[in-house]
Amino acid sequence: MTDPRASDGREETATGAWFHSDAPAERWLLSGYSRDPRERTILLELVARVVFPTVIVFSVYLLFAGHYRSGGGFSGGLVAGQAFVLRYLAGGRLDDSSTVSMRPPVLIGIGLTIAVITGLVPVLFGGVVLESASFTFAVPLLGKIKLVSSLFLDIGVYLLILGVVLDLLRTLGSGIEADIAEPGGDSR
Repeated sequence: MTDPRASDGREETATGAWFHSDAPAERWLLSGYSRDPRERTILLELVARVVFPTVIVFSVYLLFAGHYRSGGGFSGGLVAGQAFVLRYLAGGRLDDSSTVSMRPPVLIGIGLTIAVITGLVPVLFGGVVLESASFTFAVPLLGKIKLVSSLFLDIGVYLLILGVVLDLLRTLGSGIEADIAEPGGDSR
C-alpha cells in the first residue's frame, strides 16, 4: 500500500486514500508527534486550532486588564495554561518539534526573576517592597497612556504560572503516554 502524500498522484490506491483521508495537511498549531489514527478525534483537533489563539488573546487581555478589573497575571496564566492543555488533548504530547517550543523550567525561571526584581526595585529608590509607581505619557495616535509598575509583577506571575502548567503537562502527560506504550499498559 502506498502513501498518497508521498506519491505523485499516479500510484494512489483506494485503500491508501481511505486510511490517509483525515491526515492533517499541515502542522498548524499541532505538535510534531502524530498519534495513531485510531486515537485521533478530528473534531477536537479542529476546535483546538480555532480556540487556541482566541484563548491566548483572552489570557493576555486578563493580564493587562488585571490592575483595573478582574484578572491579572495569575488568572491570565491559568487561562493560557488551559489553552495548552486543550492543544495537548487534541494533538498529543508537546515536544521539541511543536510549533512554539517552550521550556517550562525556563518560563518558570524568567517569570520568578521578573516578579522578584519588580518587587525589590522600589527598595533601591527608598520605597518599600512591592510598592507600585504610576507613569503617564502621551503617545501621538493613542493619547495619554498610564503605566503602573505592578504590571511587570503581573507579567512575571503570568509566565511563572504558565511555566508550571506546562511543566505539569509535560510530566504527567509523558507518564501517561509511557504507561500506554508499555505492553499490557493499554486499558482497552
